[in-house]
Amino acid sequence: MLKSIKRIIDISGKYKSRILIAFIFSFLKSLLQNAAIVLTVLMIDDFLKNTIQKESFVRYGILLFSCVLLQALCIHISDRLQSAAGFMLMSDLRIKLGEHLRKLPMGYFTGGNIGKISSVLSTDMVFVEENSMMTLADTISFYFSAVIFVVFMFAVNPIIGLVSLVSSAIMIAIGEGKYRNGISLSGTRQQQSEYLTNAVLDYVEGIGITKTYNLIGAKSKELSENFDRSCQESLHFENKMVPWGIALNFAFEMCTAALALTAVLLFLIGNISLTIFLGLVLFLLNLLVPLRVIYMDSEKLTIMDQALDRIGEVMSVPELMDKGTQTVGSLCSTVPAVEFKNVRFAYESRDTIRDISFTVREGETVAIVGPSGSGKTTIASLIARFWDINGGEILINGKEIRELSLPSLLEQISMVFQNVYLFKDTIYNNISMGRPSATKEEVYEAAKKARCYDFIMALPEGFDTVVGEGGASLSGGEKQRISIARCILKDSPIVILDEATASIDADNEAAIQQAISELCKGKTLIIIAHKLKTIQDADCIMVIDNGKIVERGNHAELMQMDGVYKRFVRIKNTDSGWCKRKIS
Repeated sequence: MLKSIKRIIDISGKYKSRILIAFIFSFLKSLLQNAAIVLTVLMIDDFLKNTIQKESFVRYGILLFSCVLLQALCIHISDRLQSAAGFMLMSDLRIKLGEHLRKLPMGYFTGGNIGKISSVLSTDMVFVEENSMMTLADTISFYFSAVIFVVFMFAVNPIIGLVSLVSSAIMIAIGEGKYRNGISLSGTRQQQSEYLTNAVLDYVEGIGITKTYNLIGAKSKELSENFDRSCQESLHFENKMVPWGIALNFAFEMCTAALALTAVLLFLIGNISLTIFLGLVLFLLNLLVPLRVIYMDSEKLTIMDQALDRIGEVMSVPELMDKGTQTVGSLCSTVPAVEFKNVRFAYESRDTIRDISFTVREGETVAIVGPSGSGKTTIASLIARFWDINGGEILINGKEIRELSLPSLLEQISMVFQNVYLFKDTIYNNISMGRPSATKEEVYEAAKKARCYDFIMALPEGFDTVVGEGGASLSGGEKQRISIARCILKDSPIVILDEATASIDADNEAAIQQAISELCKGKTLIIIAHKLKTIQDADCIMVIDNGKIVERGNHAELMQMDGVYKRFVRIKNTDSGWCKRKIS
């Protein structure tokens, strides 16, 4: 158990001094608590010796009152120092976790880890925050009390001291067994909490599809099963801990009885006086109580230990290293704006990109087409360094992207995705994210260029309208135009369009095409699209299949090859749609 206490102290960082000072006040509290019993024994001794006077009652009263008052003060100071440290520590840890998550490769957030992150933030961190410091304070205080009691018993009588030491050792042995058993069980309990969080997120995020296909009952069953498993895991945890609790209580009763019997025998044979005997009786009621309280409540420490393990798991995920010191500088015509040199990338041990090489000159428009799963979006993500490649080089303006600082790299790129995300904030703030230093006039001008100014002004609060989480209160086309306004305001020299018009209705498509035209004026443009009219005017079209470039050229050149691209055009002309096969 002391390892868990040390672990909490170790992670406390700059708040360690507060905790250590709190320990001092916890120790003083224990001393004062026991001092009251000693004063009571002394008062009984004076009474039995018939030496007590009126002044003695007043003196004992003042001392007892002082002990109680100082004890309350020490408790207040200790709790204030430790509780405040707990909340401040977890506040810092949340910020640290946020900074860490910000630096992780995007693949971590698509690998089924959203439930783990949510569970760590909403369950593990909250549990540690609410329990760590108070549990720590109580545990340290009770340990101090137990040590003080044993030392005092040795001072009173060596035999009583020895029995007290043996009794404490028995209590500690059973308590540590209970604690280790709790450690082995609490990991599964907290893991199920993560599974439950995942199930809830899946149910909420997919409720539209679930209703569409009348699967509410089936999905509800899956969610209910997770609730049931969580309940069963909690019950299993408690059932496994109950025998240890019974053993601990039994040991407490037997050891207390042994101490009482020892005190009686020593008194009967005249080894100790009546005063000492009465004092022992008073102490016996409290001697083993601290140890029992510590270990009866050890479940909190076991769960807290596992919670810290899970927090540590997320914090230990390798970050996308940002050791670059160079800046991109202004794009020029002498070197490619974007260049891939024999780039290889594997996601979860599956090769996604295989030895791809291409260049994109300043002001050039390059389109990337291919079947779903062929690696088109991965190429766009690698340009923005959402992941690090496994081989080859990616250069921006002639500089390897890993040698560039991430802020400098990301300043050069604007990305418009098919699935737009808007934050639960005002429309104005969602647009101004593109360049927070922009003036109001510049934000409005970006909205006009993105063809969203008119519909924004028609809203009840205009630009001050707060959109729902993810932009849920707006249509897909409206969200897309706001995201384009954000990119126009950012004014980056390289623009990547990833299926930006793939799921837009006809009414919005014309406005979005006009907005994209404004965005792409004078820019280096990389387009990922299925729509023929979006790509046929590109300077270069690359056809990706199974992670490789199988064809490249402009529209006319590719049509003469009678290959994959030409078949794609034929399919489009017959309105059959682009091949959606999944490459495994």
